[in-house]
Amino acid sequence: MTKDQIFLKSYYPDDVVKKAEQIELLAFDVDGVLTDGGLYYDHEGNELKKFFAQDGHGIKIVQSIGIEIMIISGRQAECVSHRAKELGIKYVIQGSRNKLKSFHDQNISISLEKVCYVGDDTVDIEILNNVGMSVVVPNTNPTIDIKQFDWVTKRHGGYGAIRDVCDLIYFSKTLNEKV
Repeated sequence: MTKDQIFLKSYYPDDVVKKAEQIELLAFDVDGVLTDGGLYYDHEGNELKKFFAQDGHGIKIVQSIGIEIMIISGRQAECVSHRAKELGIKYVIQGSRNKLKSFHDQNISISLEKVCYVGDDTVDIEILNNVGMSVVVPNTNPTIDIKQFDWVTKRHGGYGAIRDVCDLIYFSKTLNEKV
């Protein structure tokens, strides 16, 4: 067993690995998932967000094996558009109050069973309940029962949660020998 296979087996539950093998599109929220959830403003009132470099690297890794990426955010921020462009993210939806509908509005040929969605708040519940792999972060809104979803990332939003999911998908799809 290789070092990567040992990591996969020890870090991720077997049932989650099996679901990850089927994923073709990774979609996620921004505030509290891709970022730490803080809203920062400069002296002119421009909104700023802190993005974690490892998350961006993870996104590029899964894109290299053909995984599509989608951002579905309830807020609108120019810095999100900038970061998405920098990472080559094709699908960027902002200002969504119904994320499942927003997903369907994109007319993507990938079925929901092949989608992994990562969220952290009540606006994410509907889409989380309709995708093939539902993931939440440890800093999810405390009113949400996180046990109803497939997996909770080890790291918090804005601190490697998306990288955890990207590594899960990548290793699940690329390791030759099943563990």
